[in-house]
Amino acid sequence: MSAHTDTPGSVTTVYKVTGMSCGHCEGSVSGEISRVPGVSSVKAVASTGEVTVVSQAPLDDEAVRAAVDEAGFELAGKA
Repeated sequence: MSAHTDTPGSVTTVYKVTGMSCGHCEGSVSGEISRVPGVSSVKAVASTGEVTVVSQAPLDDEAVRAAVDEAGFELAGKA
């Protein structure tokens, strides 16, 4: 598992998302994941397929998967 605590009360998790190829893709994925309750920030990188999510507590993987699906991509798992 790649979740780790950066600062007290914050958890950073890196996910792998397949299908992202451009800045628009990054924005779509980031926008949907940022709507998941507890998410503080999201950074998607199309070239690596990695999405770094900072949250107040560990996130429900199914909520993240649903957000990625809504953006039109597939969550491959944690990086």
